[in-house]
Amino acid sequence: MVGACRAAISHIPPRKPKAKVQDSRSKASPPIFRAQLPSRRLFLFSLPLSSFLLLPVPSFGDGNSATSDKFQHGSSSYAATLYDPVSPSEREASALVSQRVSQAVELLEKGRELQAQGDFNRALDYFSQVIESYKDLAFSEYARVGRALALYEVGDREEAIAEMEDVSISLKGYPEIHAALAAALYEDKHAALLAENQFAIATLLDPHFTDLSYVRDTKHWPPSLISSLQHFITLS
Repeated sequence: MVGACRAAISHIPPRKPKAKVQDSRSKASPPIFRAQLPSRRLFLFSLPLSSFLLLPVPSFGDGNSATSDKFQHGSSSYAATLYDPVSPSEREASALVSQRVSQAVELLEKGRELQAQGDFNRALDYFSQVIESYKDLAFSEYARVGRALALYEVGDREEAIAEMEDVSISLKGYPEIHAALAAALYEDKHAALLAENQFAIATLLDPHFTDLSYVRDTKHWPPSLISSLQHFITLS
């Protein structure tokens, strides 16, 4: 019937009210004993010294650029004192070579000075000293050039020409020796074709050798060699 009330179901137990869950955070938790972590300062002191040596140099701002440069300069200077790539024996050998080079240059310049003064006999002695005592040095070949020019004036022309031919190979491309050899070949060997070849090399590298005043006033050639060059240029 519509108006009838529903009867209670007796076999279903009544619903119990929910128990309130207490927030565990509300209760005071028991103290927890933790092992104390090492401090940062103790950690830094425990690192090996090599770790600090490999650390990069700190970079400061623009305002501290001078301080940064000073710090980096001091660090590089200190590192340089720790390592020297040159051994004492190498340093001693280098000083000995420098001394020998200075002595050879002094003799070579003295020979050229005497050549400019027209004293070809004494110039020949100085050039010969460089060749005999310092032949292991590369620039001794330039002393051979001076020796060949002096020999052409005061010594044996055959020996002078042989010296010129030898130096024209070892100093190939050095215009003065090619020009001197051209003059000597034309005048003394009557080898016009060989002389033309040598003179073409010389003037290609330095056209001044076509000017007799240049070889006389600037290169200080001996008079006999200047005369031979004049005969070659004028084909006389």
